[in-house]
Amino acid sequence: MWETCSVQLNVRLPRDIAAQAEEVQRTDPDFLSRVILYGLTRRAIYENLRSQQSEDAGDGGISPQVI
Repeated sequence: MWETCSVQLNVRLPRDIAAQAEEVQRTDPDFLSRVILYGLTRRAIYENLRSQQSEDAGDGGISPQVI
């Protein structure tokens, strides 16, 4: 699939959510990795679409508007 490497993230969470995250990490260690990968993938797609939209708007064409 992909070549992977380990990273360490430090996040500040409300205590109740932090306790839930610790429990999830203990019971299903891969879950949080999958959630973070999913979130970063969505962000990359969103940023790519936004940059394409900006480029398309700069070519003199009509850009869609959200009403």
